[in-house]
Amino acid sequence: MQNLSLTQARIALTVTLLALVVIVLGAYVRLSDAGLGCPDWPGCYGNLIAPTTEPQIASANSHYPTRPVETHKAWKEMAHRYLAGILGLSILLLAILSLRHRAMAAQPRLLPWLLVLIVALQGALGMWTVTLLVKPAVVTSHLLGGFITAALLWILTLRLYSPVLSRYVVAHPDRLLLFCRIGLVILLLQITLGGWTSTNYAAIGCTEFPTCHSGSWWPNMDFTQAFTLWHGIGINYEYGILSAEARTAIHLVHRIGALITVIYLLLLSVLLYRAGRAEITQRMAWILASLLLVQVGLGITNVLGHLPLPIAVAHNGVAALLLLTLLTISWQLKRAYRLD
Repeated sequence: MQNLSLTQARIALTVTLLALVVIVLGAYVRLSDAGLGCPDWPGCYGNLIAPTTEPQIASANSHYPTRPVETHKAWKEMAHRYLAGILGLSILLLAILSLRHRAMAAQPRLLPWLLVLIVALQGALGMWTVTLLVKPAVVTSHLLGGFITAALLWILTLRLYSPVLSRYVVAHPDRLLLFCRIGLVILLLQITLGGWTSTNYAAIGCTEFPTCHSGSWWPNMDFTQAFTLWHGIGINYEYGILSAEARTAIHLVHRIGALITVIYLLLLSVLLYRAGRAEITQRMAWILASLLLVQVGLGITNVLGHLPLPIAVAHNGVAALLLLTLLTISWQLKRAYRLD
């Protein structure tokens, strides 16, 4: 039975890594303005693959005259869809395995099927991303759904590994667990805000650091327009529709959120390092602090470098790693021995 659990855990780990790849690829597609590389769904210009030959391109352009084929963008979008489809099938496999081995004492029963439902919702959000012309509320929800999918897959992996791993010795684990869960909420809010910043093309809403524009810390901003979630149907949101003042407002709120997140999670890292008596707990504290500093550096580079694509994509990837790190720490604390 233990070998079976370990095999499932390894499968879950592989699927989690696949989910991280899908998140990073999705960020690359979005940030390279390829989200509408295929104007229809689930195919691409009516085909299962992106058009590449001259006859295919001519046919596609005749059927979609308002959206001429850009082959490189179409292939980016379809690569993301193919990989997301493989991820969905992999999650379904995990759910079927959990059903077949439901008699095992440590077998998660609800979580794999919850993941199946979330992936189905992600498919719908992917469709609406295209049909609603990259509406920010939909794209942000799609992005957040990807992070939640990866997080739940990681939780499933940890639960499947837990019967074969030892516990850890930590002082006051209950108190630290509460602090960690608050940190998770703060980080998820910041990830959501980051998605809103990206999908509204506000990543360079401020062009300087640490000031915003022309040495100003608090320039003219439009907060009402910035956080209006719904602007109606039929609007093409590619490249954004908000005013410069609204984009600046979104960007500055994201900066403030980043400051709060970094301060809180750095404090949590210090508390974890001081409370842990196991080397792995102290190592996780170092990993959390290191990822935070990397993320801050990436964010500043995005502003000063005017959103270089590799840095912007890495910013999304590190956010996902931060989320999984916090979940790992939370799991460790739930299993920790109390040291009084």
